Amino acid sequence: MQRTRKTALENTTAASDQAIVERVQQGDKEAYNILVLRYQHKVCDIAYKYVNNYVDANDIAQESFIRAYRALANFRGESSFYTWLYRIVSNTAKSYLEQNQKHRYSVDVDDPEFDNQQDVKGLLISNDSPDALLESDELHKIVSQAMEDLPEDLKRAIVLREVEEMSYEDIASIMDTPIGTVRSRIFRARQFIEDRLAQFSQGN
Repeated sequence: MQRTRKTALENTTAASDQAIVERVQQGDKEAYNILVLRYQHKVCDIAYKYVNNYVDANDIAQESFIRAYRALANFRGESSFYTWLYRIVSNTAKSYLEQNQKHRYSVDVDDPEFDNQQDVKGLLISNDSPDALLESDELHKIVSQAMEDLPEDLKRAIVLREVEEMSYEDIASIMDTPIGTVRSRIFRARQFIEDRLAQFSQGN
């Protein structure tokens, strides 16, 4: 009997998000645990980028999954489950920040996840800067400050694209804005950071 249940769980784990969502909507509450296990780390990572604190991030993650479960009956599959969940986590984190003003949105460019994104590395490379500059602590400070100085809409767009590696379509859905606007915001954010790097290069 135990082996049969394990096999069923393994099969469920391999199922698509949409198939699991449909099971939950049909009354299989335990199937929701599969989605929690599948996305708990990503959800915590998203929350952490807002509060920069793992304890608070875990609280936000738990609240997000509760909100998602309560709203799952309204999920129609118009976007991917992860995109839909991302919006919930983002809104939950924002509500948390409003209630805890000591926190603020931040992106840690020294985080290994940030460094491992090839698109981000490509973003930071300037034709006017030596490759060795990429390894300097001063570069990280410049990029970090540039990210902090970005308007919130530009910052959010480029984080979703470069860090979360989302498609333009998913970003447009999350930000509730046309794809053309998303592309424009990402371009402007990249240009802003590249200008900061150029200024640093010219001063050395």
